[in-house]
Amino acid sequence: MNRERQSPTEKQKPTHVDLQALVEPFPEPMIVIGDDYRIKAANQAYIEAYAQDRRKIVGKKCHEVSHHSAVPCDLAGEDCPLKDLQNGSPHGKAFHIHHSLGGRVFANVEVFPVENPDHSPLYLERIQTSTIAHPDPEMDGLVGESPAFSRMLAAIHRVAHQNATVLLLGETGTGKDLVSQAIHKLSPRGGKPFVAVDCSGLPENLIESELFGHEKGAFTGAHSRKMGLVEAARGGTLFLDEIGELPLNLQAKLLRLLETNVYRPVGGVDAKKADIRLISATHRDLSSMVREGTFRQDLFYRINVFPVHLPALRDRPGDIPLLVETILGRLSKPSPPVSKDAMDLLLSHDYPGNIRELKNILERALILSDGREILPDHLPDLSLRSETSTSFFQEILPLAEMERKYLQWALQKSGGNNLPKLAKALGISLRTLYRKIDFLRKGLPPEENGSSSGGQEPGRLMFGNRKGETLSPKGT
Repeated sequence: MNRERQSPTEKQKPTHVDLQALVEPFPEPMIVIGDDYRIKAANQAYIEAYAQDRRKIVGKKCHEVSHHSAVPCDLAGEDCPLKDLQNGSPHGKAFHIHHSLGGRVFANVEVFPVENPDHSPLYLERIQTSTIAHPDPEMDGLVGESPAFSRMLAAIHRVAHQNATVLLLGETGTGKDLVSQAIHKLSPRGGKPFVAVDCSGLPENLIESELFGHEKGAFTGAHSRKMGLVEAARGGTLFLDEIGELPLNLQAKLLRLLETNVYRPVGGVDAKKADIRLISATHRDLSSMVREGTFRQDLFYRINVFPVHLPALRDRPGDIPLLVETILGRLSKPSPPVSKDAMDLLLSHDYPGNIRELKNILERALILSDGREILPDHLPDLSLRSETSTSFFQEILPLAEMERKYLQWALQKSGGNNLPKLAKALGISLRTLYRKIDFLRKGLPPEENGSSSGGQEPGRLMFGNRKGETLSPKGT
């Protein structure tokens, strides 16, 4: 009997995908999910991170396991990587807080489509836990959980593995040095030197010598050759803090270094090859400096490849209790408790000095409290400000400004740790609350962002009434 011969390709063509074999080889947590978010397979790393028992995972929805939530991420006010794929993106990416067996962690989540001969949509989800930041008190690393903090972390993780120059933008005291070290640790250069330079702390006549080094006899007092910081950072990262303070002549030499990867020590003849990744930081408005002619435009474009904005502490009020616990834990063992009244004072302050100011306040409170419970009396500066502060109603304000102040007060009063509860108390949806927090972070009244706020009319109140009905136009 004659049989129809099959080609080798046809013989090897699979009739199904072995999902377990697909995820098991990976060292990081991996799962396969369907269009309905249900987990079809999970590797051992995922089991160990989230459940200890495969039977407790397979068949459940991914957000039920990772978020302890009954609804998908996009319905809880977060980005959903699966939804990105379903909407046509080649792959989805999001940065979330996950509930692992070891506690809450920041997770970089990526989702990719899987070819399936059965034609039912399947997706591969890869989870990489952050090693540089924590949403709960920790003795090292960055700490926070607010939307503004999470957005900053997502940007850090996106750029860290690249070799691109990074510009950190933020007010004094927001932690630019810690963020630069975090980027270095995540990068392929993490095992090499990290060299930090405060450009504002060096005399102008010494900056070039500090950066590029000098040869013996290059100038009066140069009795021996000195290695520059660019050479010291070879293979690693050079962090230039307050780069806006560099004089113009040094800006030209830094630009040459970045564009050619070569430099010449002071008094030297031969050029040297550099091997660094540059991270810069400033609290100044470099764009304005470019317009004023005090900062080179070509250098600005070269260092501003990937800007990362560090939020001020007043833009992440929900992180204050977490930061207080973390800072006290790092300063004292055991750390003293903080009374409710003292915490209310800490939450009501606007922190022009940001986290550096908060640490200063807490160090003083530790001394005044003799290691016992921290009370309002141990926060003398904040107590004085509280007594002399004026009420919102001492002057007539635009309603949009009043709403902004009330939202900031409500976040501080609630601690910012239970946004669904706060949204319910305000009579608005959780998604609307996230949007308003974003407005607060940007320092904009709602009516200046009409496309996002559904055409909000100036001065129109946007919070709900007693029955939860919104008082704003439709779409808010």
